[in-house]
Amino acid sequence: MQTRNPLLDEFAKLTTGAMGLAQAAGEEAKAAWRAQADRFVAEMDLVRRDEFDVLKDEIAVVRAEIAALKAAASAPAKAGAGSSTDAASPPDSAG
Repeated sequence: MQTRNPLLDEFAKLTTGAMGLAQAAGEEAKAAWRAQADRFVAEMDLVRRDEFDVLKDEIAVVRAEIAALKAAASAPAKAGAGSSTDAASPPDSAG
């Protein structure tokens, strides 16, 4: 036969209450930490990943355009250098 000890029952209730309080305090601390971290990130003015990826793609397009413009600008200079009639100028008679 099992007997109920009121002292042990009260101790069990107290322990259960303390564990609930500790768990609630832990969740509250976690929420406060998350809020502080969010505030810190907002103050740092960081860029989100999707914005970074869009900017990275735009820079790649601009670099390709610059390379194409450089290639187009250097192509006439190379083509014109071989067909020039005065490529080899005669020596100066003065000196």
